[in-house]
Amino acid sequence: MLSLIFIILASIFFTGIISRTKSISSGRKGPGVLQPIFDVIRLFKKGAVYSHTTSFVFRIAPTIYFASVFMAILVVPFGHSQGIISFSGDFIFFAYILGIGKFFNIIAAMDTGSSFEGMGASREALYSMLAEPAFFLVMGSLGLITGHSSFHEIYTSLHLGSSITYSIATLAAFVLLMIAMIENSRMPIDDPKTHLELTMIHEVMILDNSGFDLGLILTAGYLKFAMYSALIFNLFVGTISYEYAIPLFFATQFAMAVLIGIIESFMARTRMNHNAQIIVVLSSVSLLIFFGALLISEKFI
Repeated sequence: MLSLIFIILASIFFTGIISRTKSISSGRKGPGVLQPIFDVIRLFKKGAVYSHTTSFVFRIAPTIYFASVFMAILVVPFGHSQGIISFSGDFIFFAYILGIGKFFNIIAAMDTGSSFEGMGASREALYSMLAEPAFFLVMGSLGLITGHSSFHEIYTSLHLGSSITYSIATLAAFVLLMIAMIENSRMPIDDPKTHLELTMIHEVMILDNSGFDLGLILTAGYLKFAMYSALIFNLFVGTISYEYAIPLFFATQFAMAVLIGIIESFMARTRMNHNAQIIVVLSSVSLLIFFGALLISEKFI
């Protein structure tokens, strides 16, 4: 329950901190930290407009997408406190419940009949497919080290006491950060502020969404950022007491948001045909984590 509450609280400020960091980096005053939340509240007060060419799939997709992210958050632990849902292999549930939401988001874009949205859906599906092996390699490696297969048991049994374990945790944090950037279509994979359809990925998929539906999609994106940051936080926190874990959690969320803002301020977007290569490299980094796990568990021959 704690993880759900803290992730929701962190998501309120996360995207605003990113925008504020980018504004400061470029010498602008920029919007306030809570401006993204104000925008979502304004969208929730509006009705959605639907094209006559769309079917019921387009209408239900935003709700399913938001529900999938919310369900994924329920399995994320907080320190030694497990998530609301916790069972062996729950990280597999985590990945594929997010996959269900992504699937409906993709077919909703295709349901519009727009060639632009179909193009964005194709790119989104490709990048998600390429990022999936990296996530499973990371979690599988951590499971190999600890001998467990649930988020809570993996994190509580993961003891960082040597240079190898710290290296594995750092590489795992990097991979999870990049997966979060890919899943939320941020730099260097995608530019959330672009308005050129030929280079858009996620933004072009939701061009026909409006009002309450668009608010659900944006809120799900804010929650996903805070959710992946919570996974990174759990890599290093171990089982420390709440009086230290709670401020560390929000400090981690703040640091992640600032880091993402700095990356987007000083890193140019890569060429579209290089994105797939960058994402595949994450699997190579994950293989290093896997080999390190084999060394620690003394199974490397």
